[in-house]
Amino acid sequence: MKKIIFISYFIILLLFLIFPKNILAQDNNNRVGKAIKEATRAAEASESAKLATASALVKKIVEKKADITEPNPVIKGRLEKYLEDNPPGELTVFSFIRHAIINAVSQGVPPNTIVLMLMFPLVAAIVVFSRHIIGLKSFGIFTPALLAVAFLNTGLLTGSLLFLLILAVATIMRMALRKIRIQYLPRMAVFIWVVSMTIFAILLLSPFIGQEELITIGIFPILILILLLEDFLDIQITRSFKDASLITIETLLVAYICFFTINFDFLQKFALLNPELFMVGIFLFIILIERYDGLRLMEIWRFRKLLK
Repeated sequence: MKKIIFISYFIILLLFLIFPKNILAQDNNNRVGKAIKEATRAAEASESAKLATASALVKKIVEKKADITEPNPVIKGRLEKYLEDNPPGELTVFSFIRHAIINAVSQGVPPNTIVLMLMFPLVAAIVVFSRHIIGLKSFGIFTPALLAVAFLNTGLLTGSLLFLLILAVATIMRMALRKIRIQYLPRMAVFIWVVSMTIFAILLLSPFIGQEELITIGIFPILILILLLEDFLDIQITRSFKDASLITIETLLVAYICFFTINFDFLQKFALLNPELFMVGIFLFIILIERYDGLRLMEIWRFRKLLK
């Protein structure tokens, strides 16, 4: 048995000595070549994957949904087309504002900014209507209006979640700092610091979450959402947490109504083509609301049994 093993080793050794080395080298070269090819393919696949990932991320950023708060070419083109397709005619007392709008747009003023300025008084009128006629409470008149504008940029769902997250973090911080004596302004600065760091962390994690709205969000809506924090904390201080939560829900409801109003294409077109009538109509609408001194709709529903 030992002889057989020895002979086998000897034969193998002879084979290595007899056969030319270039055969082994060729075999090694083949192996190395295959390894290089495989490594090259893997590298190309990895590189293409990186490019695909980068291009996908860029595509997400580029394909951000157009909104009226930014001078997007799609929005500008649509609004400018409204003006081009509907010429104002001769300059009169009832069309001088429209002529001024056309002149401003031709000089480079974004038409979406003009539409927003025309629509914002309507948003304020809707807030007043919801308070005096319907009976919905909110954080003043500016909070739901600013929320609606912020939602235009962030998207309704993303903006709502961010706003609720900010309020939740602020509530937790308020409970944590309740027993610590800190003056009002430094306390508010601490709240803003914590909320800002929270939003900062969310923005860093947004590529992993896959939320396009978070990836492309601007600083303007974030600042609006953070600055509205003070109203919520003031309500919590002066009233109970339950009342503050209820007012928050009603504020969001009013902001949603304002959001859909601003996004309504017919109103945008009407405001741009008939600015004089639009502004006068809003003013008269506000005066009519002010004249109303009856029961609110929610009060009628609450006391419906007594009214019968």
